[in-house]
Amino acid sequence: MISPSPGIQPVALKPGSAGFPLPGVDPLVVDDEGRELPRGEKGMLTIRRPWPGMLMGIHNNPERYRSAYWERYPGLYYTGDYAIRDDDGYFWLLGRADEVLKVAGHRLGTLELENAAVSHPAVAEAAAAGVADPVKGSKIVLFAILADGHQPSEALKEELRAHVRQAMGAVATPEDVYLVSKLPKTRSGKIMRRVLAAVASGAAVGDVSTLEDEASVEEVRRAYEELKESV
Repeated sequence: MISPSPGIQPVALKPGSAGFPLPGVDPLVVDDEGRELPRGEKGMLTIRRPWPGMLMGIHNNPERYRSAYWERYPGLYYTGDYAIRDDDGYFWLLGRADEVLKVAGHRLGTLELENAAVSHPAVAEAAAAGVADPVKGSKIVLFAILADGHQPSEALKEELRAHVRQAMGAVATPEDVYLVSKLPKTRSGKIMRRVLAAVASGAAVGDVSTLEDEASVEEVRRAYEELKESV
């Protein structure tokens, strides 16, 4: 729905940007009240008009279709994604609304945190999750897979914490950093952040039947237990 279109949109690509909407798609970035935001401000991605191939309903559950997609912002389709439209009109998708952590009154996207972590040369892949905290609301825990040539160490963990803090500000500083060799993912490649949050909070992991590699859960749990034992 938002994608570079050779021959239709003869503009330069911006790495990381979704680009421009496809013909017939009219996206809009709005605030919590459904008001259109100025370019450059983060908000919720919605769609203003019907579009080709749009979702028409949920089988045997029309009420859920109405409540999930149309009632939050009357007259607008709710996508569940955070986004920014920059000054040149490019759309940047920032992650799912249900993957946003509220830390000390600030809303932080897990994708933003992960991108900040991966920008460190020692990190090949990262996943962020939130754990309940009585003061902050949530505290950030970061799981990272190191790039080839880098070895786990306490110094590197502190370096990663400082790196994310510098990239996103003090409120985004991870409480804990876990260095692992694999992350729990579905067979389609989506990181299961609820599994990470459950491990870090000591809760039950729940159903993992959709995991591509169930051993990844034990890998994450082992890293968590090793860190706690060292404290």
